[in-house]
Amino acid sequence: MHTVGPSRVVFGAGTLAQVRGEAERLGRSRVMLVSDGAPALRKDTERLRDALGDLLVAEFDGAAMHTPVEVTEQALTVLREHDVDCLVAIGGGSTTGLAKALAVRTDLPQVIVPTTYAGSEVTPVLGETQNGRKITRSAPGILPETVVYDVELTLGLPVPMTVTSGVNALAHAVEALYSPDATPVTDAMALEAVAAVARSLPVLHDDPSDQEARSDLLLAAWLAGTCLGAVGMGLHHKLCHTLGGAFGLPHAETHTVILPHAMAYNAPAASEAMDRIARALGAPDAATGVFDLIRRVGGPTALRDLGMAEADLERAADLATSQPYPNPRELTRTGLTGLLRDAWQGRRPRAAAGALPDLRPLTDEVVASFDGCADPRLRQLLTDLVRTLHAYTARNDLTPLEWQQAIDFLTEAGHITTDTRQEFILLSDTLGVSSVVDALANSRTPDTTSSAILGPFYVDGPPAADHGSNIAGDFTGTPMWADIQVTDQDGEPVAGAVVDVWQSNEDGFYDVQLPDLDGPVLRARFTTDADGRFTFWSILPSEYPIPDDGPVGRMLSAVGRHPYRAPHVHFLINAPGHQPLITQLFVRGGAYLDGVPGQRDAVFGVKDDLITDFTPRTGPSPDGRPVDGEWRLLEFTFRIARLDQH
Repeated sequence: MHTVGPSRVVFGAGTLAQVRGEAERLGRSRVMLVSDGAPALRKDTERLRDALGDLLVAEFDGAAMHTPVEVTEQALTVLREHDVDCLVAIGGGSTTGLAKALAVRTDLPQVIVPTTYAGSEVTPVLGETQNGRKITRSAPGILPETVVYDVELTLGLPVPMTVTSGVNALAHAVEALYSPDATPVTDAMALEAVAAVARSLPVLHDDPSDQEARSDLLLAAWLAGTCLGAVGMGLHHKLCHTLGGAFGLPHAETHTVILPHAMAYNAPAASEAMDRIARALGAPDAATGVFDLIRRVGGPTALRDLGMAEADLERAADLATSQPYPNPRELTRTGLTGLLRDAWQGRRPRAAAGALPDLRPLTDEVVASFDGCADPRLRQLLTDLVRTLHAYTARNDLTPLEWQQAIDFLTEAGHITTDTRQEFILLSDTLGVSSVVDALANSRTPDTTSSAILGPFYVDGPPAADHGSNIAGDFTGTPMWADIQVTDQDGEPVAGAVVDVWQSNEDGFYDVQLPDLDGPVLRARFTTDADGRFTFWSILPSEYPIPDDGPVGRMLSAVGRHPYRAPHVHFLINAPGHQPLITQLFVRGGAYLDGVPGQRDAVFGVKDDLITDFTPRTGPSPDGRPVDGEWRLLEFTFRIARLDQH
């Protein structure tokens, strides 16, 4: 079951100006502005005062970390003295906490303007500190009515606070993924939040003014906070509240130090959640991935650096285990003492059992070796190739034997390749790569004939042929008369287009596969006339196997695929001022046009608009040539793109 609160959220840049309207929308006219008085927020607070105008009747600027009850009592006095009917809070988690504490005591509506990534503004959770102990509660009345996210308010947030606040948001998302209350909705939000934090924090560490990354991180905080409000939190949050309330440790910094260690503790009992977190992080292991992210962006990694005494670790473990709460793994005093000691010393957590080694430094080093490349396109291609190959290798846990088999496969493909046999093109064709490249290069111009792959049997410079000539030579087969026209997208004939034509014989062989054949056959070059036309005689193409006596053929056999291509004729059209077109025409009703994947055309080259009629005919032929029995008529118009429209 998934339950969400009724909060209204305004998200964008420059939204601070809408706060007055949001208060008025709630029917309120006497606002108290709550803040922590931080000098860094002075200008933004002044802008908010101006935006509120005469709605503003009181201010309290003493919000404190961990929401001490005595501070709340002070703020209540100010609130009652001024007959306040609405709370507007600007700042981080401390300010939001005070607004919630006031609201739960007065039932006043809240408009929260976050300036950090705490996320508590979209939760019905309140943690208050009294007598050195932090007590957390949840109730619908705690949830703020409206949250106004203004990305511009985060642009000046110092990098250290950006890091710790961002990891605080990350913690909400992480714990939501192994919460017993998790739902598919919270899972989706949490994973997106994890990924957004992982990609935005390094960017902001290197360039704090990057507004896109700021927006990405603020959205992550919203999503993660929503998760926190919808599901129960576990060990991480309990420990942080204990350390903050009992030992006065800073809130966001404590979250940052504890998170990877709490994840490592829970990993054996929440392996599925940790695997998903690791994928979202782009790391081989979730806990070490978070630790490495924190270290990469300069965040704190040791409790001792936050002022915690080593002597207090035992007491902290006692407090954290004093009351039961939901957690994937059983909580033991010994286990938590070990966790806290690792966190106090700043040790990198151990990766989960079976986790892959962290290969990112190796990948980054290889990528960095291309920095001296003067060609930016080549650098991009090599960088992406290395990252993709390394990720594929790690994702599939490639063994040395499998790696050697791949090397042997490629070596054999090189050995078998000749001027008339291109095994690497066959490999590209049968893996669909050729069709992908073809689609990317040639499918962006509307109203033109679809392109198709070149294939491995094209030979540049075929013999020129006259219109009406027979390109089949002495090959036998069902005669075919082709009447072809080439036009532009508007149907205007393209004169002088050079068109190369090639095909297999009725046994499925191209001339280059027949070493005893004298000269090119079933291939020719034509030039269109003033009407954009040319004609020729040939024979009806048949289905045929691509060469399957090499490594590509064995690959197809190993996966249960056939090597056959559907019957077709190749065309390569070049015309001045027009985009070249490489394509094929397939015989309607021919073999391997239909069926389940793996049983259709072996190189994925068929497109619906390239399937056409090779119409059966008898009797007189178009040019008067005597034909005994059936012959076929192919009539087709190719539409090619003008260069200025490509």
